[in-house]
Amino acid sequence: MLAIFQKQVAHAPAELHSPRAGAAKPKNPDEILRAFHAAHPADAFSASFGGGAALACVSGPAAAAGYQRMFCGLDDIFCVFLGRLDNLSALIRQYGLCGRSTNEALLVIEAYRTLRDRGPYPADQVLKDLAGSFAFVVFDNKSGAIFAALSTDGDVPLYWGVAADGSVVICDDREAVKGGCGKSYAPFPVGCMFHSEGGLKSFEHPMNRLKPMPRVDSEGVMCGATFKVDTFTKINSMPRVGSATNWAAAWDDAAI
Repeated sequence: MLAIFQKQVAHAPAELHSPRAGAAKPKNPDEILRAFHAAHPADAFSASFGGGAALACVSGPAAAAGYQRMFCGLDDIFCVFLGRLDNLSALIRQYGLCGRSTNEALLVIEAYRTLRDRGPYPADQVLKDLAGSFAFVVFDNKSGAIFAALSTDGDVPLYWGVAADGSVVICDDREAVKGGCGKSYAPFPVGCMFHSEGGLKSFEHPMNRLKPMPRVDSEGVMCGATFKVDTFTKINSMPRVGSATNWAAAWDDAAI
């Protein structure tokens, strides 16, 4: 899985930028996408969008990566999903999707649409309802919003970084992110969600702030920071929102 979002779509946390480029210099989004296709010449496919976004995925059996991979689109919302949802059947009933052919990626799209259009619950609660090992990226081509998350167990690998032009790069292949972003990359924090307007926040511990942790590689060069839950710093409240325009604003008090 590969997702690239230019600066007009999303901004990475400042701490994800390495202060030193070193010998490994970041690439531009087009170069990163070409390298992804070159690494998987027989089974990679991608979709690019006019607003400055690209999604790519590798088809094939789940055994090749150890987890299933899906790429779906519905009503101009697109989702790349890795892993599994152990309570998929219960979630299908919860979201009123009985009678439809629904997989994990389509379920995530429906959950995102519920947040965007009705927002009956905070985003962290919606993600807590997803039981299983998963990573996903949603791109809303109508609004230009992105929504990404990684399950609390971290069994599905996920990394993110910053390309040469400042684009956000998210991928399950460490070498692809490292090759595309140089030193400006890090593991995506487990139990966290990222929204293009709301920023990065823990859905496992929504009342706690995240703090960046400096990271140095084997060459002694400072890389992009990782993010950990700060157990000593809490926000005062978790307001609920219900409109299509401000549901992500509830993240602001604790987001990076």
